[in-house]
Order: sequence, then structure tokens, then C-alpha cells
Amino acid sequence: MTEKRRDIHNSEMPALCQACEARHHGMCGSLTPDELTQLNKIASRKEVSAGTALVADSEAVTHYSNILSGVVKLTKILSDGRQQIVGLQFAPDFLGRPFKTSSETNAESATTVRLCSFPRSAVDRMIEDSPSLEHRLLQQTLNELDEARGWMVTLGRKTAAEKVASFLYLIATHINPESDAVDGVSFELPLTRADIADFLGLTIETVSRQMTKLRKDGVVEIENNRHVTVPDLERLAHRASI
Repeated sequence: MTEKRRDIHNSEMPALCQACEARHHGMCGSLTPDELTQLNKIASRKEVSAGTALVADSEAVTHYSNILSGVVKLTKILSDGRQQIVGLQFAPDFLGRPFKTSSETNAESATTVRLCSFPRSAVDRMIEDSPSLEHRLLQQTLNELDEARGWMVTLGRKTAAEKVASFLYLIATHINPESDAVDGVSFELPLTRADIADFLGLTIETVSRQMTKLRKDGVVEIENNRHVTVPDLERLAHRASI
């Protein structure tokens, strides 16, 4: 059983799962071909456009999802209507919290997002029967906790210039999980300037000013306000004090 679980390329795996971008590092990476077949029977794939509400704060959770591509933003809304972005999720992150009956954040697609979704009740049963699946989800949750703590340092201690550089480094290193590139990373900004300012606790003018400085210094290249190229990730990391 151990060998079968490790062999992710086993020919018994459903064809749809063999082509899945999230199968190596996401939730499904811990499942046997038989378990993948079982999950595949109840899974549904969909693509949603940017700005689509995926889950609402306090909404009853009926499904979990693997993020296959794109960026999801997690937000909290204050009583006076102000929004705070509290996190970003990328492929192959798991959207949802096992054994939670309701969501504690709003989840919205920041870009076009592809999802593979499963009924919550079925996944909860699989977690009970599969220690390796429970371990994988716990590992992902702890990774998110570590990243959240790291982001607290960014928000609490870094300068405006370091915050903007940290945000760009976050996107550059997470938006394409299949890429091993260390130079010449390119991406479309998943957030507007207003959302970036909200995420970093800065003004829109400060964000724009710091991005212009990074561009003039040759740390990044920016086209059409949204397309970013990072010629040297190490240089960007240095500007972010990472």
C-alpha cells in the first residue's frame, strides 16, 4: 500500500487527475489511485472569471476546492463596510477548512481561477479514513500559518518600499507553481493598485510611487500597468529584505 501511495504516476490513476497541475503538491498528492478514482467520481471542475464570489463570510460550507490556477483573495469586511485583504491563495492551495461548518472569510477570485471542487461531507469522511490526507492538509494549514506570520513582519516592520517589493516577490514566487525559473519571471498583477494598497496598509499613491521606483531602478519591468517582469528574483528579494 505504501508503494502504491507513493507512485503518483500509477497507470490506474484517473486520466483527469494525471493531467492535474495540483496533484503533486496539493491535497490529492497524498491519495492512492483508488482514492483518487473515488474522489474523481464526485469532483467537478469549473473556471470562474475575476471578481467572482466563491465563499461568503459566515456562509455554510458545502464544498471544498483545490485551486488549479489563478489567485484567490481572502477578505474580511468591517461593520462600516471597509475591506481588509487578509490573504492570497494560489495553486495548489486548498480552499476551505476541514470540519468547519461555516466560512470565516470572504473568498473571491482575483483573476480567472480554475477550481476542482468536492462535497465537504465526502472529503471529511476521506480525511477520517486517510491519515496521509489529514497530514497533507495539516501541513498546508501550517504552511499558511507560517506565511501569515511572515506577512505580519512585512506589515508591522518593513518600510513602504520593502512592502511593495515583498508583495511583488510573493506573486512572482507563487503565481506559477510549476515554474522553476529563477530569472525572467513574468506575470499579470492579480490585484488592482487599490487592492495592493489595502493588502499592504499603504495609500494607492505610495504603492504607485514605490513601483515606479522599482521600475526606474531596473528591479522590475512594468508594461500596461499590470504586466510585470522580474529579471532577477534575488535582486527583488534583496529590496524586500527577504
